[in-house]
Formats: sequence, C-alpha cells, structure tokens
Amino acid sequence: MLFFSCSADGCDSALLSNLPPSSFRSSSQLSSSHAAGFAKLNRRDGAGGWSPLISDSYQWLEVDLGERTKITAVATQGRYGSSDWLTSYLLMFSDTGHNWKQYRQEDSLGSFPGNSNADSVVQHKLQQPAVARFLRLIPLDWDPSGRIGLRVETYGCPYTSDVVSFGGDGVSGLMFRPSAGLKQKSKEVVSLEFKTMKNSGMLLHAEGQHGFSLSLELERGKLLLLLRQASSPSPEPQRLASLGSLLDDQHWHHVALEQKHSHLNLSVDKHVERIHIPLLSNWSIRQLSVGASQRPNFFKENFHGCLENLLYDDLNLIELSKHRDPQTALQGNVSFFCPEPTSVAVTFPEHQSFLQLPWSTSLPSGTLSIGFQFRTWNKAGLLTTFDLPQQKGVVWLYLSEARLCLQIHKAGKKLLELSAGSALNDGQWHSIAVISRLGHLTVSVDKDKGGVAHTTSPVPVNIDNQIFFGGCPGEGQKQECRNPFEGFQGCMRLISLDNQLVNLIAVQQRLLGNYSQLQIDMCGITDRCSPSHCEHGGVCTQSWTAFQCNCSDSGYSGATCHSSVFEPSCEAYKHNGNTSGYFHIDVDGSGPIKPQLVYCNMTEENTWLVIQHNNTELTRVRPSPGVNQQAVRFQYSAEEEQLLAVIHQSEHCQQELSYRCRKSRLLNTQEGSPFSWWLGGPSPGRVQTYWGGAHPGSRQCACGLQGNCVDLQHYCNCDADRGEWSEDSGLVTHKGNLPVRSLVLGDVQRPGSEAAYRVGPLRCRGDENFWNAAFFDKETSYLHFPTFHGELSADISFLFKTTASSGVFLENLGIKDFIRIELSSSTQVVFSFDVGNGPLDVSVNSSIPLNDNRWHRVRAERNVKEASLRLDELPVVVQKAPADGHFHLQLNSQLFIEVSAVFKPETSISYIFKEPFEFSRNSSASPPSLHSTMAPKGEDISLSFRTTQSPALLLLVTAVRRQFLTLLINKHDLLEVRYKLDSSREAEVLRSSGRSLADGQLHSLHIRRLTDSVSVQVDQTPREEFNLTSYGEFLDIRALVLGRVQGFEDLDPDLTRFGSLGFSGCLSVVRFNSITPLKAALLHPDTSPVVISGPLVQSSCGSAASANPYAAENTHRLSDDPGSMGSGQPLVNAMKTDSVLIGGVIAVVIFVVVTILAITARVLYRRKETYRSQEVKEVKQEDSQDFHYNNQADSQNVSRENPKEFFL
Repeated sequence: MLFFSCSADGCDSALLSNLPPSSFRSSSQLSSSHAAGFAKLNRRDGAGGWSPLISDSYQWLEVDLGERTKITAVATQGRYGSSDWLTSYLLMFSDTGHNWKQYRQEDSLGSFPGNSNADSVVQHKLQQPAVARFLRLIPLDWDPSGRIGLRVETYGCPYTSDVVSFGGDGVSGLMFRPSAGLKQKSKEVVSLEFKTMKNSGMLLHAEGQHGFSLSLELERGKLLLLLRQASSPSPEPQRLASLGSLLDDQHWHHVALEQKHSHLNLSVDKHVERIHIPLLSNWSIRQLSVGASQRPNFFKENFHGCLENLLYDDLNLIELSKHRDPQTALQGNVSFFCPEPTSVAVTFPEHQSFLQLPWSTSLPSGTLSIGFQFRTWNKAGLLTTFDLPQQKGVVWLYLSEARLCLQIHKAGKKLLELSAGSALNDGQWHSIAVISRLGHLTVSVDKDKGGVAHTTSPVPVNIDNQIFFGGCPGEGQKQECRNPFEGFQGCMRLISLDNQLVNLIAVQQRLLGNYSQLQIDMCGITDRCSPSHCEHGGVCTQSWTAFQCNCSDSGYSGATCHSSVFEPSCEAYKHNGNTSGYFHIDVDGSGPIKPQLVYCNMTEENTWLVIQHNNTELTRVRPSPGVNQQAVRFQYSAEEEQLLAVIHQSEHCQQELSYRCRKSRLLNTQEGSPFSWWLGGPSPGRVQTYWGGAHPGSRQCACGLQGNCVDLQHYCNCDADRGEWSEDSGLVTHKGNLPVRSLVLGDVQRPGSEAAYRVGPLRCRGDENFWNAAFFDKETSYLHFPTFHGELSADISFLFKTTASSGVFLENLGIKDFIRIELSSSTQVVFSFDVGNGPLDVSVNSSIPLNDNRWHRVRAERNVKEASLRLDELPVVVQKAPADGHFHLQLNSQLFIEVSAVFKPETSISYIFKEPFEFSRNSSASPPSLHSTMAPKGEDISLSFRTTQSPALLLLVTAVRRQFLTLLINKHDLLEVRYKLDSSREAEVLRSSGRSLADGQLHSLHIRRLTDSVSVQVDQTPREEFNLTSYGEFLDIRALVLGRVQGFEDLDPDLTRFGSLGFSGCLSVVRFNSITPLKAALLHPDTSPVVISGPLVQSSCGSAASANPYAAENTHRLSDDPGSMGSGQPLVNAMKTDSVLIGGVIAVVIFVVVTILAITARVLYRRKETYRSQEVKEVKQEDSQDFHYNNQADSQNVSRENPKEFFL
C-alpha cells in the first residue's frame, strides 16, 4: 500500500458499484441474504447489506478491486431498513490480501466515525490518497440496539506504474548516466517508491563533480542521506539527514531528493527535511546507481526489494531500462515485477492479548524446537509459555529489561534461568530459537548474532498439548496457563513449532487454536519517536502505547520539553525579586532560540542585561610589518540568534566605542574615504563610518555632533593628527547597528603613530514584551491578532486583573478545532480546546476571588501528550491526551474577542446546521458545526441581552425530528427554558425564579444540560438546578435562530406565536456549545452558514458601561505586520466565535512553538523560524577573513531605526 501526499483532483469515481459479488469477502455472514456481496452503497439487494454471524470486533468486510487502484475517499451506510449500522471502524489496505496496513488520517488518528442511522451516507475524504488492490473495513462500534450492518463505497481512479525488483544476490541494480545532450537544469529531482523486508541496504547513490557524492541508505529501517567527498581524510561519510522509521514493513514508501544549487530537500512519505550545503552549489548528478553501487567498498549491503516509478526529473528510468536505453544499464537479478513474499504477522496490542496453539510433537521425548520473530518497544513481556506435565513444571520465555530470559519452574522453585541478547525493544525484528535435544537446551537471538545461551536441562522438556504466546487467558477461563509477568505488546511472525510453520490464517478463521484481542495478518507497530515530538533536544523513548521525553539538561520542562525553565529577560528576574548576578535567560520562551547565560545588573532605575565579548579592555594597536590595516574581530558569549533577539526585544541597547590616538587619524581624509571603520548589526555586519556618540551615516564622532572637536575643521578629535594624546569615544545606540562585530583601523603605520581602542560589552535595558497592557473598558472591546499557529504544541501565558466575574480572555477557531481560555466564574479559569476528538476542558479553581482587581497569572499549555493549566502559584492541573487521537490543532481565524448587535422585530438570523452525518461526496472535513453537535449528550449555552420586550424569544434550536430547545422571556418578564427532546411528548418548561429581565438592563444567561440534568444561571445569581422527565439527544440539528422565527411550520403553536413577534433589543456573545452564530452573522456573513433577514446593526449595546444600545465599539488589531494598528476587520475567511471580553486591564503574554510561527510577546506577536520539521540545517563554511570598505555600503546605515513595534 502506498500513501500519496499529492493532490487527487478528479480522482473520485465510484469503484465498487460495478464489481461482481465474488469481489467481496467477509469474516462471516448472518445468512446468505446478508452476504458480503450485498454491501454496496444505496443498494437494497438481499437483506439490504452485510451483517456477520456474530457482532464482535473480530469481524471484517473485504473488497478486491482487481488491481492496484488510487483510493481517495470511502463512504458507509447501515443495512437498509434495519437498526444495524457502524458508529466507528478501521480502514485497512493491502496489495496482496495479506500484510494489511491500517490507514490513519493523522499520525495517531486510527478510527473513522460511522453512521447514526441505516440510511444516511457518511463519507470521508482521505487526507492522503492510498494505492492498493484490497481494502478491508473492521467494525469497532455499532448501534447498541442492533448489530453490525454495512453498505460501502470507495472512490478513486486507476493507477499505473512501472516496477522493478532487485534480487538478494547483492549485486542487482540499475545504473543511469545522463547523456551529454541533456540540458543541465538548475534543479534536479530523483523520486521513487520502494518496499522491502530488509532493514538495511544501499537504495541510491549519486555521483557528481568535484568528487562529491550523495547516497540514500537504509539502516535499521531508517533512511539516511549521506555525503561523501573524495578529498576527505575520513573514510566515513557525513550524515546529513535521517528520516522515516520501520521502512522494512513490505509496504510502499515514497522518497524524493531535490537539489537546487546548495539546497537539498529530502522527503520520505509525509516528512520533509531541508539541508543547506554550500559545497554543492555547482554540483549536478553525473551517474546514478540504484540498488547496487559501482563502488562496493562504500556500502555494507545493497538493496533487496522493489522500486516503483523511479524518476530522474521527468525521465522514467524503469521504462528506459525496459527499452534498453543506452543511458541505463542493468546488472544482477533484476525483473520488472514485484514478487510478494508471504509472511503473516500477528499483533498483540494489549497486555491481555494472547494466542493459544495446539502442540503435539512427533519428535523423540525431550526434543522440541520453537522459533519465531518479534518486534516491540516494550522492555518486558511474556513471549511464550507451556507446561511440563510429566515434571509438573512450567517454562516461561519472556523479555526483562530488553533481554531474552528463559525460566523453568517446578513446584514453585526455579530450576533453570538463561538470558541472551540486549536492547531487544528497539522496534527491529528479532528471531528467537529455543531448541531442546538430548538433554541440552539452547536459546539463541538473531541466529546467534544477538546472543546465545545453552545449558544442560535439569529436567526433560516435554510438551503437553498446547502453548501460549503473548499472555494467558483471563480469569474465569479454564486454561492451564500461568503468567507472573506482563503481557507482551508487539508483533510476531514466522511462528514455528518443531520446525513446522503455524498457519495463522487458519487461526484467524477459528480453525486452529484460540486467541483474544489480536490483529492477525498485520503488524500494527508505530514509531512514536519518528519524527520526535520532544522539543529543544529532549530525548525521546517509547513503549508500545506512549512516548516519553527526557528533558534533562535541556533548559526546558513539560511532557514534550516545551516550556522554558528560565525567564525571558533580566526585567522578569528583577520582577521576581532577584538581585544582580548571572542568570540564564530564554528570550523567546518556548521558541527555538536556546537559553543563554548573561549578567543582569539591577539598579533602582534600570535593569541592564550585559553580554560580554572576547576583548572589552582598552587595547593598544600594534602595527604589523607590511600590513596597512589592522582588523579586530569580536566574539560574543551569546549565539547570533540570541544576540539579535535580545536587541530586538529590548527598549534600549548601547555599546561603548572608544579610540585613543596620537598622530593616528580616525575617519576623515582628503579623498573622502575613512581611514578606519567598523562593522555592526546582524552577522557579518555592515560597514559603519561614524563613531560612538554620533548619528548613523554622519561620518562624525561625538565631538563633531556637539561642535567641540579640538580642531573645528574636523569632525573627530583624532582627525586633527596632533602629537599629543586625544580621544574619540561615545555610545553606539542605534539597535540596527548593534552589536559591534569588528574594527578596521587604518592610520597606524606612520612613524610616531600610536593608538588604542576599546569596545565595551553590549548592554541592553527594558523588555518591550514584559509590561505591555491593554485596557478593556467595555464588554464589547476586542483585539484582533494573527492566527494562533499551535498545531503540535503551544503555550499561552498572561496576567490579568478585573472586577468582572466571568468572561473570555481569548479564543481562536478552525473548521472543527478551537482553543479558548475564560474566566468561567469568579473563582475558576477554564482552558478549553478541541483537536478533533471533541471538546476538552482543563479547569483550575481558586479559593480566593479572581475578580479582586489584583494581578493574576494564567499559564496554559497544550501538546500531543497533555494539556495543562496553572493559575498563579496553585498546583498545575493536567488533562492527558488520548493515545489514539488527533495531534494537530488546526486554526484559521484571528485571535479576537467579540461584538454585539441591535435587533429589531423583523431581524432574523438562522444558523443552518448541515445534517451531521450527510456530507457531499468530496467533503474532506465535517461542517463547522459538527465538532459540537455529533449526537451531543447535552448543551452549553451562553448569551447576554438587554430588552424591554415581553414575551420575547431569545434563542431557538430546532432539529429534524420535531425536537427543539428555546430560551424566552415570558409575559411575566421571567426566563423560561423549554425542552422538547421526545417528539411524542409535550415540551417541558423550566421557569427561573429570578427577577424581571425585561428592564432594559444588560443580563447574562448560562444554561448547561447533561443528559437529564439542567442548570440555569442568570447574571451572578446562584445556579438553579432542574431535572427533565424525558431524556433524549439532539440528533440531526437543523438550525439555530436568533430574532424572528420564520419558515418552521412544525413548531408548537405558542412557540410559533412567540417567534413571529421577533425580538427588539440587544444580543451579545451568543454561544451554543462551540458555535457562535452572532459573530458568524456580523463578521462573516458571506462565508458562514447563516441566513440574515431584516436590519442587523453591529453595536456596543452589550457593554455594561453603556446604556446606549447604539454606542460605538472599541476595536484594535495587531496584524502579522507588527507596525500596523487600526480599526481593522477580521479576515474574510476567519471562523466564527463569540467571546465575552473581561472589563478591566489585561496583560497578555503568548509564547507559541509550531511549524510556522512562534509568538513571543505579552500581546505582541513575532515571526520566528520553524522549530523542527521546517528547520533548515546548514553545513557551514569558514567566514572570510577579508575586510573591505565599500562606499555604497554606508548608504544603508542612514536608514531609520527598526520599525517601531506597536504594543498595548
């Protein structure tokens, strides 16, 4: 099976509708009319679909497409006219009908949501199209009132390819030499697909000019990119990259190597690594060897397996080889088809998994042999066990501390213990052999290469009639099996008993032995450390179900080494109560820049951050014979990116620049070119021709600016060329020209010339990111920020103080995903998010009120392992991420806080929900509402309003099955909540006992339902609790309506009457679960599923500080351009959400590390380089030692200071 990352446009034809019934197979069938051949979408033949004999997790439906086909989507239905449908399933692919591979929409997401009834069609577009001949659906869950029932369709298009295989003779290969007539291109691309069962071997070797060559080699299942140089004294190649893992799984893997000048891009399946190699700037391929190289001394092993679609630029090398093109040559055992070795694997996914096999040996007494291969990440687990009935003993073969151990026990006493091998939890296949013959017992690992142990057995090893692999049956099952160890989690294959291979397909068909919780005919191992989710150099280790990060000595902490343990500036250390001293600072928090050790000089007025270099003392210039200029370089204690980040975020930086002279001129000459200059700014620095204390580009020293030079005809004291000592000194304060990188001193060779220089340390004060604050004086004030990019890991921290008891600090949405941090009550902060698994909340409760108008600190982090929230110094609260769930947080809106709107009687907003399980055939994602409405167990609703109307309908939610929910003000000015979850019964009315709400004042409502329990809160009054007498779920939600209700004919008569009156007043911050209909209508009416009729006026009427419903709103926006600030509107394609903005003052500190953007400010967003997957690696060259003065270079230095970043 092959997964494509390219587009599949136009590849959407139905693939199953015309297949014969013989193309369908299944694990079992309920009857002949429930056979697999009836499982075609929208067909009613037979019993209307497939149903197995028994509904359990071991059933499957398989389809043979006849040939390898490109598959782009899959759709399912339940069995027609029944209560039988799947609610979730696994999707498997195979080229041969064996060795199945599970399809995952993301690296971790394995299951697909199914149906909610028998007739709706649920379609999923595959994020990466798959190429396979066979597909298999494995039911996971189904409707509890019925059984497994399925109709299915897949979509795609034909797939063609050219294939070549290289035998195991060690010399088989293909060689390509581009003809001299081929035009050399600026970019060369070699791409291919490969499959193999060998974990090592040379895949590709490219030779070019200047003795350089590049190789792609498999090593222990990973693909390495290696650089060799003929002139290198070392015979070992330089490793440039390592990508992929477990690539020896006999499935197709895509590889592409792209070279353009000095840049290389290597991609393996979905992962890409970029490398910069200046040595290859003029390099191109002269000879390409595939499978085997003409230089056998370079490689230990050659490739053994199959290649497909081997392309050099637009040349198909396999097709050229078939036609004996003179540019190509073949050697060894090469064929143009791919033989498929049959090897049936079995996966033990749980500690409770086991395989029981009958075993009656025909060998002489005391003679037996057991053989198998396994791979795992776990250090411990039972591999196999069997009883010794004659001796009343037991044999255990197990892993302990990643070593193979064998024990023989009798009557509870250990008679024998052997061990062999080490590090057997490395994910590689290891072969095990246990042989007992003539009283001798031998245990070997990897055919003795990994270790062997043998001894004389104290008892004859005679088998009874069965053997267990992986574990034992659970309690209550009458089996003679004892397991004092953990169960095995991993894969096994090639199980043999007395040299007879076990037929695992017969086991799967229940024709042989017994098993529980196994996956047969596949190896479901996953490498959770490739690519590693451990950041900042954290070391990744893993077990079968999880990975761990060792953050020791990295300067970072957390589950993925994401959060810095150091403060971002000296200012922050001073705020914590520290005094002057050396401190590590991490200028970008969780960003890619490493922490650095600096000196913090903390005075009452300022806090100075001091970065030293290699020479801060006054240094005498000593002329060298024959050298007209003296060049001096300064090496700083901080790395380049650290220096620039410190300068960028500091309010002020300065560096002393001094020159003491006697008959040694500094800048001005009669020709206009300076004798001396310095280089400053980002490395390697730009030429500067002014001196400390003067303005950039002025060609002056401080005395020239002040008009007090010793000779007023010159602009520097030293340029007077006098015989007594003089000095020009001052501070360089232009941040764009800092730090000072080097000096070039020219007038030091004349007789009598003497000079000395001093360049002080870099000193910076102030942190532009530390005490930025924004004041929100109305609930309708809001800020816009660029999209929050936190796909894999992100952290947000800020300080706030307020007198409000609830409100949303910030939120950001994608199509289904979202993040939100809110003050849910005066004592609780909640961090909510959804990465596709459904909304999750992490909450922290405080024993003291948080609306006390004092500063409080919130720190939230979300990564692939967990989400955490910390409030002030309270203990951190952690929510573990599901092991088999979504990883990527995908957002596409701006980060912002919400507005209000004025309604008139004729105003109507209808937010249209698509039926949650019926999508267009090519839909790749659920509709915006899906993440909050897929068969919800309850609702979470909040809104604010002001009105003098009664009765008045505030909100209506209606479903297809005559279900509804309403919030209304009755004729007595009180709140009513009406639920109709059972269409056969009357609506239940829940009446709040609060005060009048039609008083023109601003009121807030919060309603939550969980199954039959409903809580209602009005303003800050205590919550009221209600219980419904009927229980149901909102299935197939149709619409949410604000304002006038029209076009819904199946509502109750009194509800229709209320709805026809419309609503007059103000609505604000309306939220239904994660849906925000008011914001959708106000900000994105053209791109949201909303229907608007009548006048709708955006207003600040929801502000508690304003009695005027038409008051203007306050809006500011921080865009991707840090220099822009203004009224600004949200992006056109921004998703919708409602947020209450907290009144008071909020200071926001946001740090994000993702694949594109790092945000390192307390309200200020800053562009950063990619941390891991987008990181560019560079093979550095030595910096040039030459210094050159260029008159034009100085013109850049007249440039203005870096554009001022706006902050609040």
